[in-house]
Amino acid sequence: MKKKFNLQDLDCANCAAKMEEAIKKIDGVNDASVSFMTQKMTIDADDARFDAIMDEVVKVCKKVEPDCVILRK
Repeated sequence: MKKKFNLQDLDCANCAAKMEEAIKKIDGVNDASVSFMTQKMTIDADDARFDAIMDEVVKVCKKVEPDCVILRK
C-alpha cells in the first residue's frame, strides 16, 4: 500500500534525506520518499501492518527532526 502524508516544520533537505534513509530500513517498508521542497512523504509498506509501521516511522522521524509533524489522516 502506498500512501502520501503532509509534513509540518521539516526544516532542511539534509534532515529529509536522513529521515528517508531511516524509514527505508524499517521492516515492512518497501519504499519511501521524503521531499523537503513539497513537505510531503510517500510510504510504500505492507498493507496488513501499515498502522504499526507508521508508528515506527513517526518515532524514527522524531529522532532526526523533533519538530517535524507527520499529518496522519
